Amino acid sequence: MQPTPTNNGGLDDGLQSQNGHDRRLTDEEFDRYSRQMIVPGMGKEGQLRLINSKILIIGAGGLGCPAAQYVAGAGVGTIGIVDDDVVETSNLHRQVGHATSRIGMKKVDSLITHLQNLNPLPHYIAHSYPISARNGADIIQNYDLVMDCTDNPATRYLISDLCVVLQKPLVSAASVQKSGQLIVLNCPPTPQGLMDKKYPPCYRCCFPKPPPPTSFVSCGEAGIMGPVVGMMGVAQAGEAIKILASGLHLSSPSDPEVERNLIQPTLLIYSYDLESAVGPYSFRALKMGSRKKKCFACGENSPENLSLEGIKNGIPNYDTFCAAPIAKVSLPQQDRIPAAEYHDKKQKGELPAHILIDTREKEHFSFGSIDGAVNYPFGKLLMKAALIKRDGGDGDEILSPISARTQAKKDDDGKDDDTPIFVVCRRGLDSQETVEKLKELGVDHGGKRKIMDIIGGMKAWKEKVDPSFPYI
Repeated sequence: MQPTPTNNGGLDDGLQSQNGHDRRLTDEEFDRYSRQMIVPGMGKEGQLRLINSKILIIGAGGLGCPAAQYVAGAGVGTIGIVDDDVVETSNLHRQVGHATSRIGMKKVDSLITHLQNLNPLPHYIAHSYPISARNGADIIQNYDLVMDCTDNPATRYLISDLCVVLQKPLVSAASVQKSGQLIVLNCPPTPQGLMDKKYPPCYRCCFPKPPPPTSFVSCGEAGIMGPVVGMMGVAQAGEAIKILASGLHLSSPSDPEVERNLIQPTLLIYSYDLESAVGPYSFRALKMGSRKKKCFACGENSPENLSLEGIKNGIPNYDTFCAAPIAKVSLPQQDRIPAAEYHDKKQKGELPAHILIDTREKEHFSFGSIDGAVNYPFGKLLMKAALIKRDGGDGDEILSPISARTQAKKDDDGKDDDTPIFVVCRRGLDSQETVEKLKELGVDHGGKRKIMDIIGGMKAWKEKVDPSFPYI
């Protein structure tokens, strides 16, 4: 519950709250936040601004959990959390606001349970549904600052656009595998269309075009180290607390005092080296430009480009803009075989001696593989293919890393003969591209050698052949 002033025992701050009413710190607030208030630059004034602030955290996962813990611990008065997912076992190594006892619970409810045990004073609001173009404005308009803790490009652009139109500061972070990034946007909030070198950028100013669909992978696909995403979430909380305690979210960039204290926006990039047992973490700060004149969301013509009504009606279409990847099946049927059929034929001895290439990364491969498979990570295979194509080499050279570990026979010249090749990957996408690439390099020897994709990859293998297989 939001704390209320007491008539005795409270510490008079000599200020007024943002809603115009006299406000004191209660004894409990003083005890809880005293170590924070004595930090230079915070004081009672900064603490009261936090207590009177409302912050929205979008995403209750690896970023949102540590971020929420620290803004709740700092005493932000109202904390809203948006997420429609439920807690799973695979979340717990990094999503520190959840617990084994709450597996299956909605993440917003789980996280709020954790935060209430940490600090019962803030008012917590659960939004247990996904943010969308239709409901985003209705949610965000009720808060002073937004923290984007999501994990997909389309949602990031949507959140940034809404923050621009609604004039809300945005602290945005992202993390995958061993690296993360953080940036503060639209702070102090600036109306659309106003142009000056001192005006802060939005997400579209910094990233006018989304990343190619093929370059985007989720944590579920690529993996994530808990300390990395935790570091980014904690940094997000630090930026949010600083903005709210200083009152920057209530300021205008045209204010002389604000202008004197503004720092050029930076993109903080963090990396974590797992290959080295010792050594420093790596932080880099890249200077970002100011608001861009041609920016679709906040530039000179942005009031005509972007509006709340337009967003609610699907303009722009964020999924189309970010071109969400769609599974591409381009191989003819004769070059593909279902996982179950491959297994049955192999068990019955109906398959000739062949090479089975597994194109998953070595970490995925280490959890288990089909008997006889040889690991050849997709990225390495593509690099080898590019070098062969550039240098005009023999296409069969692409098999050199695996030839010594296969059943392939050699011809009189020492080259692999027409031993059939089967290719499997994680979900059946990379394997198709691998088959196409091998044929493009002539590894099929003009059609004499059979090269086939195992449909659906190891996901299909688990579903159709071996339910105990540790698919990750």
